[in-house]
Amino acid sequence: MREQVIARLRPALEERGWDGLVVSSPENFAYLAGFVVPSHPLMRRRHAAVVLPAGGDPAVMCIGVEEAMVRQRTGAAEVAVWDEFGDDPMACLAGLLERLGLSRGRLGVELGYLPAADFARLREAAPGVEWVAADRWLGRQRQVKTREELELLARLSRISDASIGMALRAVKPGDTEMEIAAALTDGIYRGGAEDFKLMIVATGPRSQLANVGATERVLEAGDVCRVEIFAVAEGYHAGVCRTAAVGIPPPEAVEIWANLVECRDVLLDAIRPGVSSRSVWNRFEDVCGPLGLPLFSFVGHGIGLSLHERPYISPRHDQVLEEGMVFGVEPLIYDTGHGFGLQLKDMVEVTARGARLLSDVNHNRELIAIG
Repeated sequence: MREQVIARLRPALEERGWDGLVVSSPENFAYLAGFVVPSHPLMRRRHAAVVLPAGGDPAVMCIGVEEAMVRQRTGAAEVAVWDEFGDDPMACLAGLLERLGLSRGRLGVELGYLPAADFARLREAAPGVEWVAADRWLGRQRQVKTREELELLARLSRISDASIGMALRAVKPGDTEMEIAAALTDGIYRGGAEDFKLMIVATGPRSQLANVGATERVLEAGDVCRVEIFAVAEGYHAGVCRTAAVGIPPPEAVEIWANLVECRDVLLDAIRPGVSSRSVWNRFEDVCGPLGLPLFSFVGHGIGLSLHERPYISPRHDQVLEEGMVFGVEPLIYDTGHGFGLQLKDMVEVTARGARLLSDVNHNRELIAIG
């Protein structure tokens, strides 16, 4: 269990007058438990949950096939187990609530995740519970990371960054995007990540496409190559994007890349506790707008248990930044008018002194050279 998270949530539950909290999404299960039940994100019907009483020890519910792993990871915590082909998981959850003394409590629940039919059965199985939507509140709690979360995200950021650098330097003209992908995944796992999400390998004209994976396209001299990946461990994500050129880069790419680096530096200088996310966007727009780059709908977003979390750095969002938040900042341009796109994405922690760059492995003030 994530003791730092649980220690933070308990007084917050009491302040809201909640007797406990039931989390059932893979993201919030990992937030409290510190791990992901393997089949939980893949098959929504395989319900898993963490129950946190305001004044007691947390307990877990899981499907029988995952019981051994869950017990190994949770230690002494109570584990309620349901059979996939014989039990109703909502009845199992209601029974767990009763054993924890919460059958007549006021409980937070993820109404945005739990299917309506399942929630109806849960209400029927636990008629004495007053259910309160906890989704937005949980999202707000997750915005400021604990020290343990920050250390994990820093490690994953370096894995993503190092893997991209190694992959791009391992290939040469005549190799394919698939070979970049192979080297990239090798680096992710050798670096110590458990998994990865959203691998983008986009070269040549395909670098203008937003979220595309690797193909058999062959690398050619002058190609611009966008590569992004999110290293994953314990349910947390760290996304980094780098851009490279095969051989001598087009002069337009060199000029635009220098502008993107300047935009990234402006963002790092503007991010600090106490400023609003919109003011960071305004600073970015003031400096980068005159460079002639089309402005994307956002230039940064919170990140952690989801690839995108609030707050966003955009003209449509406004929230005060706090120490302990983590952002993915990503100046980018897909359509340069020259047949290629470029993107620079970094992981950044908000510290008391300002922005701390977490993805600090590759020197990226210039395009990475392939071949």
